[in-house]
Amino acid sequence: MTGLSPTIRRADRMPAAAQDNHVPVAIIGGGACGLTAALVLHDLGVDCAVLERDATPTGSSALSSGFIPAPATQVQRELGIDDSPERFAADIGAKAKGRAAPHLVQAYARAIGPALDALQQRHGLQWQVLDGFLYPGHSVRRMHAVPEKTGVGLMGRLANAVAAADIPLVTDATVRELWADDTGLVIGVGYERPDGTLEHLSCDAAILACNGFGGNAAMVRELLPEMRDALFAGHTGNDGSAIAWGRALGARLADLGGYQGHGSWAIPQGALISWALMMEGGIQVNALGRRFHDETQGYSEASVHVLAQPGGVAWNVFDGPILALARGFPDFVDAEAAGAVKHCDSVQALATLIGCDENTLAGTLAGQGPYPRPGARPLQAPFCAVKVTGALFHTQGGLDIDAQCRVLDAMGRPFPNLLAAGGAARGVSGDAVWGYLSGNGLLSAVAGGFIAAHTAARQLLSTNGTTPSP
Repeated sequence: MTGLSPTIRRADRMPAAAQDNHVPVAIIGGGACGLTAALVLHDLGVDCAVLERDATPTGSSALSSGFIPAPATQVQRELGIDDSPERFAADIGAKAKGRAAPHLVQAYARAIGPALDALQQRHGLQWQVLDGFLYPGHSVRRMHAVPEKTGVGLMGRLANAVAAADIPLVTDATVRELWADDTGLVIGVGYERPDGTLEHLSCDAAILACNGFGGNAAMVRELLPEMRDALFAGHTGNDGSAIAWGRALGARLADLGGYQGHGSWAIPQGALISWALMMEGGIQVNALGRRFHDETQGYSEASVHVLAQPGGVAWNVFDGPILALARGFPDFVDAEAAGAVKHCDSVQALATLIGCDENTLAGTLAGQGPYPRPGARPLQAPFCAVKVTGALFHTQGGLDIDAQCRVLDAMGRPFPNLLAAGGAARGVSGDAVWGYLSGNGLLSAVAGGFIAAHTAARQLLSTNGTTPSP
C-alpha cells in the first residue's frame, strides 16, 4: 500500500476515466451500516456500490457481540413483549443523562424496528430476542441477535443478503479520496487497491459508513485523551477517515468524548467476555480481592474503572449457574477453549489465583464492602475467574448529522449529498463513556444505514424525478 492519507479533491468533474464508472450512490464501508444501507437502497430501486477496504466485509460489527436493541419488532410482538420507540428513546436518554442528541435518539429509536423487520422480511435475516436477562439500562427485553449470536454471524448473513441481491461489493478497496466541488457536492471517490493503484468511481450521493477513529492513535490523543493509553480492541479500519474528510470540507464534529469502552477484555487471550455474566450476579474484583464499582451500571464505563485498578486489570468472578449461561454464547465458548476461564474449587484457591488476601476476598464474596447488590444470589464454590482489562472498542463521536443522516457544515447546514452514519457520525451516547447504552453501536449502524439510504433515495428523486420503489 502507498499509505495515502484521506483527501478531498476539489473539482467540478471527475477524471475522464471515471466518467464511465458511475453509480447513483457510493457507500464507503462494508460493515453493518454500509450493508444495511445497500440492502435498503436495493429495496427502494436505487443502484449503489459498496466499497470495502478488507477482503471480506467485517469491520467493528464482526468484532462485536452482534446484538442489536430494537423496540416493537415483529419478533418482540410474537413473544408478547410490550415495547415502543418512545420507551426505547427514554432508556437511551436516561443512560446518557440527557446528553445524547435528541433528534438522533428519536430518529434511531423509531427506525431500528422497521429496519430489522425489513431485513427479516425482504432478506431473510432471522432475529431472536435474547432471553433470561436484561442488559444494563434496558427496561425490557429488546436485544436482537441472529441465531449464531455473534457479530461474525450477523455480518455473514448481511453479506450473503447483499450477494443474493446482486449488489456490487468491491473489496480490497480503501477509499482515499472524496471528490467534491466548491459547494461541497460530492461527485465521486478514489479508492486504493492492494498494489497501490487508484481507481475512481463517480456518484450522485455518498454515504460514509467507514467507522470511527479509535484505531488512529494520534486522533485518540487529540480528541479522546482519557483513552490515549488504553488497549484498542476494535477494527483497524477505525482510522478516522470520516473525520479527516469532514475537517477538510468544513464539517462540524460532535460528541467526541463519547465512546464504547469495555471492562471485560480477557487477557492475554484478547477475547470479549459477555457482560451478561455480570448482570446475572458475577462480580469484578481487583488485585486486592475487592470490588471497585457497581457492575450493573454498564460495561462501557467499566473500562475506565478497570483501567484505574492496580496494573489496569481485574478478575471477573462467577460460579456454576452463571457459567452455564455463559456457555450459551459462542464467543465465550471460544474464550474458554483458549484458556481464559480458570476454575477454583474454594475461596483459598481463588485467592491464590488472584494473588490477594483470602480473608479480604471471602468478605467480598459474602457481600461486604461498597456497591451492594440487593437480592443478588451469593456466589458459591466452585468458582470461575477470567483475568480482564479495560479496552477502547469504538468511538461514538464524529461528524455531526441531522435526523436524516445528512452531514452538517460548521454553520449547521447540510451538505448537498453527503451522508454519514454508524461510527463515522456522532451517535446516541452523548459525550462521555457512561452514556453508552448496551447496543448503541449497532443501533447507530443499522438504524443509521436505514435512514441514510432513504435520504439518499429522496435526494435522487428530487434531482432526477425518479420514484423509489416502496
